[in-house]
Amino acid sequence: MRTAIRALAAVAVTAVLAAGCSRAGTTSTQASSSAPASSASSSATGSASQAASTGPAFGTVTDACHGGSATGATDQGVTSSQIMAGVLTDVGFTKDPQLETTAKVFTDWCNAAGGIDGRKIVADIHDTQMLDVVGAMAEACQSDFVLAGGSAALDGLAVTTRLKCLLPDFDAQVVMEQANGSSLQIYPITNGYSYSPYGGYYNWLINKKYPASKDAVGILSGASVITQVDSEILVDTAKAVGGKVVYNGTFPISGVTDWTPYAETLKNKGVKGFTFYGEPEQLAALEQAMDNIGYKPDWIDANTNSYGTDFISLLGKAASEQANYASLPAVYPIEKAADNPATEQLVKLFAQYAPGQPLTLQDVQAWSAWLIFAESAETCGSALTRLCVYDAALKQTDWTGGGLTAPVNLSDTDAAPTCFDVEQATASGWVPAPFGANNGAYYCGAIAVRLPAGFPQPATLGSVGKSMADVK
Repeated sequence: MRTAIRALAAVAVTAVLAAGCSRAGTTSTQASSSAPASSASSSATGSASQAASTGPAFGTVTDACHGGSATGATDQGVTSSQIMAGVLTDVGFTKDPQLETTAKVFTDWCNAAGGIDGRKIVADIHDTQMLDVVGAMAEACQSDFVLAGGSAALDGLAVTTRLKCLLPDFDAQVVMEQANGSSLQIYPITNGYSYSPYGGYYNWLINKKYPASKDAVGILSGASVITQVDSEILVDTAKAVGGKVVYNGTFPISGVTDWTPYAETLKNKGVKGFTFYGEPEQLAALEQAMDNIGYKPDWIDANTNSYGTDFISLLGKAASEQANYASLPAVYPIEKAADNPATEQLVKLFAQYAPGQPLTLQDVQAWSAWLIFAESAETCGSALTRLCVYDAALKQTDWTGGGLTAPVNLSDTDAAPTCFDVEQATASGWVPAPFGANNGAYYCGAIAVRLPAGFPQPATLGSVGKSMADVK
């Protein structure tokens, strides 16, 4: 699992499998804007520059959405009036509407500006219900031009289905190794499949911030085949930066009624800092048990699954007494939105188009994915095809989502993630930790930890008997 924010979903997957649950069918719904799409008259239809009118900027991106006169049913899911973009989500199981919310906010905003060269974007929601990710992907293959701003906990199981139908994927978040860096994928976060995403973070934790914990690192995670892979990555990461994992344990994925035995095990193993993969309420309960037995490690990596206001409330006094951290994937801290124009603008757009829905880390990543899709499609005008939009995205070698993230070279799917930022939980909320930022909100130039052989590799077009020559 490449991004820790999906730890909860990964744990939940195993719970469902263990319970023998199944899904009766797949549903697909369309989330389209109620805001009218404006139009601009032009006699030219051959290119975006000929057909375009001026639209609003998002951060530093000035030309993604605007009116125009692009025409033609140039590819599946494309007509003269609209573009169908699929959104994969586990919402039927998780009841978490983040990806649907981002799809609504983006399409409402973009369509109000005139769409993409005058074509309205329609978000085609495909609910996997967690377990039917292959069925949801098969639906997308039948109707959509691309996938945009989506994510599924079991994405690795459906990647071959996507590649067989040559469907480009502008991913909000990847989870399984088979999906990360797969062919026809555009991912707006640096997340090279040959590298650990935790190199810089762990180097800071155990070598710079808490050197006494260097040879006493622990891992505790919900028992899942997906979190098992992430735990193995952490073991290799700690070793690569000179540390040592002395405990790598699991707990039942549904949680336990008494966390005292786990707190005692961590204490008895001499663990001075550990990463936890599970639900925020489970970690809060564990920390209460730790406090009850007088055990306080130097640090806890609560991971980005806990990066939100709920975890702060659950912690209670531990928020001020125990050091809890989360490493963001080089995304600007949401609580500091007022200091960053792009993040502040996104907060305001959510307030406008999804009142009452707080901006989350996954929303930010999904928005960046939607934006790079729109920016790339805009360059194609009336010649909008999958090959055109994919090639246009690859030309972005310094993508920041308009200022939401550290720069990403979209043409390099195996780039080492050398920029990161760290958040710390406090009684008043999450705040940037003192990790030595050297590039705005980020530390860039961090150690790159290459993973050893043996981890699953990303699926390719060649693995399904296809090539880029098949993409039109």
